[in-house]
Amino acid sequence: MTPPAALAVVAALVAVAVLVGIVWRVRDGRRRDGNGETVDAADAGEWGARATLVQFSTEMCARCPQVRRLLGQVADAHAGVVHTDIDLTRRADLASKYRVLQTPTTLLVDGRGAVRARFNGVPSRADVEGALATLPVLQEA
Repeated sequence: MTPPAALAVVAALVAVAVLVGIVWRVRDGRRRDGNGETVDAADAGEWGARATLVQFSTEMCARCPQVRRLLGQVADAHAGVVHTDIDLTRRADLASKYRVLQTPTTLLVDGRGAVRARFNGVPSRADVEGALATLPVLQEA
């Protein structure tokens, strides 16, 4: 292979890598609507009357503590919303069951167990609260 051809191949590989990186960064943390799947209450642990923020994490996840704090604050600020964290290191079976390909991954589950939104990566507080706003508010007794 001639040096100009090798240089062209390297340049093409760098361009593809940069493009993949940009797409990955744009999609990270974005809200995706639930696709009709449900979450078993036995998998999620504590269940919220209005919603449950189910976070999938691992022991070695660097961004998971940040998301744990964020989701805990959001849950504390809204009545009937609970945050639960599932460690995939101990429950690897749930990664394939709920199609978790990266950590952190967060599912917004309504009171009936239906997934209403999915966040892969670090979500913004505004996106999480926006997804919560689509759910009915609990009536105080």
